[in-house]
Amino acid sequence: MKRKFKKFKKNFAIAVAPFFLQLFVRFIYVTNKKVFHYTKPMNDENFILCMWHGDLIMQPHNYRAFKQNGIVKVIVSEHSDGEIIRRTVESLGVGSLSGSSTRGGAKALLGAIKALQNGVDIAITPDGPKGPRYSIADGIVMIAQKTNAKIVCFGSRSSSFWQFDSWDQFTIPKPFGVIDLYTGEPFSLDGLTLEEAKEKIKQNMEKLYE
Repeated sequence: MKRKFKKFKKNFAIAVAPFFLQLFVRFIYVTNKKVFHYTKPMNDENFILCMWHGDLIMQPHNYRAFKQNGIVKVIVSEHSDGEIIRRTVESLGVGSLSGSSTRGGAKALLGAIKALQNGVDIAITPDGPKGPRYSIADGIVMIAQKTNAKIVCFGSRSSSFWQFDSWDQFTIPKPFGVIDLYTGEPFSLDGLTLEEAKEKIKQNMEKLYE
């Protein structure tokens, strides 16, 4: 009986939570003043969108403002929390690929490479799903070098926010403030070693707010 209730609770959360989460994200976006710090739009070239795990919440809207007619997919972990995230981002116009560095990694890697080759942008949190915060996993480097796709760093800052006491210090903007939305200059990882490529990604993420 306990197992059945637990399963029902999980399925109920998966079915209901995404609807309210996407409404909440839309509400936050609409009620804040937006200030855009953008590089030249990449309307004719697909790319890898790089963002920190703790800065996810505004990135679907950030992407849509940066590339209005683009198609983007994000790599989402294969577990119940991942399913909630998948359904939420799909409600916000973002597709998904199953897998992560800890679960379904090979499938996610192949799916991302195929999507980029078919003209789809790919969104990756290089420090996800478990950190450490601001670390760079191998996956984003492998995908970029296999496809020759450029990376564009995305980020946001809010005038007021809630912050979780979690490994990624996940941040949620409060309504009725100001959100600064950033994109960096596109860059390539061609010819770099794994460690050189990771360092270049980290440096470009840090440059966003300069």
